[in-house]
Amino acid sequence: MILHVPHASRVIPADARASIVLGDAALERELDLMTDSFTDVLAQRAVEGLATSAQVIAAPVSRLAVDVERFPDEREVMNEVGMGAVYTRTHDGGVLRHEADLALVARYGDPHARRVRDAVARDLESAGAAVLIDVHSYPSRRLPYEIFPEEAHRPEICLGVDDDHTPPELVDLARDAFGDFEVAINTPFAGTYVPLDYYGTDRRVASLMIEIRRDTYMDEESVELHDDADRVVAALRRLIGEGHGWGAARVGGSH
Repeated sequence: MILHVPHASRVIPADARASIVLGDAALERELDLMTDSFTDVLAQRAVEGLATSAQVIAAPVSRLAVDVERFPDEREVMNEVGMGAVYTRTHDGGVLRHEADLALVARYGDPHARRVRDAVARDLESAGAAVLIDVHSYPSRRLPYEIFPEEAHRPEICLGVDDDHTPPELVDLARDAFGDFEVAINTPFAGTYVPLDYYGTDRRVASLMIEIRRDTYMDEESVELHDDADRVVAALRRLIGEGHGWGAARVGGSH
């Protein structure tokens, strides 16, 4: 099992910072709003001490440098709000940079994508299947950049599913693992991450997005974890344990 964490980093390399027009204070505030803070910490805590071979793969740079889950071309729907692979707009539509430098994708996004792809390939070769959990968080209040309706439901846990790569059994496992939380499907965010080499072509790769509403584990103003983070970690651990067993049974032909 692979826990993919794309948006936890606050690191903005110098070559990416050079094109960002925000001052340091404004950039820090933008990072507070746009970073899936501590999702890497939650994922790492969830896998610690487990007997399974689950691994955490976190993007090395901030989404304000490169968003590793965006298409780098016209396929990306977030281009319409200036948030394709390299963002040109802030959370509220302000200018982040004047133009997108796609060389940043080659420098930072592509190596990360290869790392995830290679991890999936190793699982397929060794076990005959791969299970990827795409770990995100989102604010309790809608930000202006979101392309979903303002009235869209914002549950404690949003499960993002894909028609080709999210088997119903995996959704059921997640619902059970997060049974102490309010859970909804594909609202306010939808879909999940699959490496492009396998997307839509290899159903041995199962994927599920977990979007955690930030107030369930952190103080959104001070950007600090609170005690309820332990509940989220425990739920992730349950999902990893059950998902590992399900994945093994799936290879064996029970699903």
